[in-house]
Amino acid sequence: MTRSAWLAGTLAALATGGTGYWAGQHGDAVPALVERARTEFAHWMPDRRAAPVPATPEATGPIVYYRHPDGLPDYAAEPKRTPDGREYRAVRASEDVRFDDDAAVAGSAQAPAVAAGGARRVRFYRNPMGLPDTSPVPKKDSMGMEYLPVYEDEAGDESTVRIPPGKVQRTGVRSETVERRVVSRPVRVPGTLQPDERRITVVSTRSDAFVDRVENVTVGDVVRRGQPLVEVYSPEINAAAAQLIANPGFDGSRRRLENLNVPAEAIAEMERTRKVPAAIMWSSPRDGVVLERGAIEGMKAPAGMVLFRIADLSRMWLLADVPEHDLGGVRVGQAVTVRARALPGRTFAGKVDVIYPQLNRETRTARVRVALANPDSVLLADMYADVEIATGRPEPVVAVPDDAVIDTGDRQVVLLDKGEGRFEPRPVKLGVRGGGHVEIRDGVEAGERVVTSANFLIDAESNLKAALQGLSAAPPTGPQAAVEGAPR
Repeated sequence: MTRSAWLAGTLAALATGGTGYWAGQHGDAVPALVERARTEFAHWMPDRRAAPVPATPEATGPIVYYRHPDGLPDYAAEPKRTPDGREYRAVRASEDVRFDDDAAVAGSAQAPAVAAGGARRVRFYRNPMGLPDTSPVPKKDSMGMEYLPVYEDEAGDESTVRIPPGKVQRTGVRSETVERRVVSRPVRVPGTLQPDERRITVVSTRSDAFVDRVENVTVGDVVRRGQPLVEVYSPEINAAAAQLIANPGFDGSRRRLENLNVPAEAIAEMERTRKVPAAIMWSSPRDGVVLERGAIEGMKAPAGMVLFRIADLSRMWLLADVPEHDLGGVRVGQAVTVRARALPGRTFAGKVDVIYPQLNRETRTARVRVALANPDSVLLADMYADVEIATGRPEPVVAVPDDAVIDTGDRQVVLLDKGEGRFEPRPVKLGVRGGGHVEIRDGVEAGERVVTSANFLIDAESNLKAALQGLSAAPPTGPQAAVEGAPR
């Protein structure tokens, strides 16, 4: 504490005590005592003039919103109270924070002052609606909107858009770091289950025959390789068998029986017994399930008639029709997840086996075939299933959020956040989309920051700047400029 401050406090205390005492003894002497104390206090204290306190302008205009009484970023459109019962503070139009910086208020008296002070020189003023119209002096457009200032340091940077920090905050601009990630967009289509055509076998004769006997086998039965199925009599087969017995060393007789599709076991039995059988038994050529039975005892079976159709269902085909616009992301070998509608809760894994080389003209789809294992035979032919194909590459790629890309139809652009309200438009080449992200094949590297929110506002600033750069290098000056810059 300084000597003057200590002395001032002491004098004030003495004056107060003396005033109380004299007030009790001499009521009429109090004013004189007070004046004496004031004079002594002014004598000992240095002559200091109090700094004028700036007057706070009274808020005007309608109430635009209500703000948290502690200044927190919490707003309400209607009157509201905090959890402890305090009312939110009403903010009027004159108190509302502007988007632009205080030094950039267009059309006000501050802009020329800043230019004159040498801090930032205003190059010209631009139309607030983005029209290619400039003015060397502050003015308003036909709707009463003030023209915005363009400073010399901004005009010299052609690749960067500058947005005042206040505007960046109020418009909700958000940015995110570019990362490498796996981008996959599943293609979901319906499909139908079918037996593997390579695992289907037909039992039939190559000559006219008569069905003598059919074993107790019908559609849906599981059969094993070599299991007897049907016994037939064929005059043509019997004639070839007789020739084989009459000429045991003649190879042509055996070859004729083989061409008639006579089982090898039946031919060996003829050669061993030297007898022509009355009928020949046909057996199952593979393990599988009987899909079709055409053999009936006593019937005449013409050549080529299907007596039995047997399929191995341990592996199934799933046929799905992929729309044309999704076909570019589908590749052979991609993982596929299948959910049969008849088997809720179960999933089956497979891979894209074949993409058929033609497109359906009516549906504009291409057929995709998926091979599925069916060890417990729960997948049946003609079942409906939901197919999910995981498109995209399995390795990480440079990707940005979908919201970061501005697509105008003829170009794709992202806005790089350079910090301090500086943004750079960057053209990019896009790749696969999926999971809320899009692959960037060229234009942006991992580690850079891109704008993900309110980027269309910054893009508007960028287009405006490009339009202004198409004008003359310097705005017109002189009397002619004042005429051209007059409100229209």
